[in-house]
Amino acid sequence: MNLGHARAVPYTDQLDGVTGVDKRPVAGPVRVAAPGPKGVAGSGLAGDAVCDLRHHGGDDQAVYAYAREDLDVWEEELGRRLPNGCFGENLTTNGLNVSDALIGERWRIGSGLVLEVTSGRIPCRTFQGHLGERGWVRRFTRKGATGAYLRVIEPGEIRAGDPIEIIHQPEHGVTAAMEFRATTTERELLPRLLAAGAALHPEALAQARKYVAAQSG
Repeated sequence: MNLGHARAVPYTDQLDGVTGVDKRPVAGPVRVAAPGPKGVAGSGLAGDAVCDLRHHGGDDQAVYAYAREDLDVWEEELGRRLPNGCFGENLTTNGLNVSDALIGERWRIGSGLVLEVTSGRIPCRTFQGHLGERGWVRRFTRKGATGAYLRVIEPGEIRAGDPIEIIHQPEHGVTAAMEFRATTTERELLPRLLAAGAALHPEALAQARKYVAAQSG
């Protein structure tokens, strides 16, 4: 479990030049609850800074999870150590294929917390600047191991090391990775996202509906 604190950096396009992308591990307990609408609210984790409310935070991006196994692959490719939290993730998971989690899949963690997968993560300039890797946005996009954003269904407390139990998996087959590809590089996949229904991040759902309407018109 990782939390970030706002700090000034030279690589963000935020007007005040601050970001909370650099998350660091904490033991907890940490309260997790729905933060409120995007553009107004930040992280779902108490004490976690989200500074760019235009693109991050809010109910449908309350928590970001990334697999330790994917970080290990990136360590090999980049030839450098990547500690938990360095991708800006709140949850660094073990033994869970996060990018292939289904939209609408629900996880139970810790003291009653239930989260629901909404989308993959689109890389940004701040993420690239934080890692200090040239061409990172393109490289991350090409690999497609995006991790997953989640909304809070039932609030609760979590601690480092809490097990994650998958308590619901839809049957539509739309994964966080597919949603990412559809909304970035493979727009022909957008109609398939509609099968995920209201569980899908509202922005992705609107994008899919607009695409389908344009194709039928």
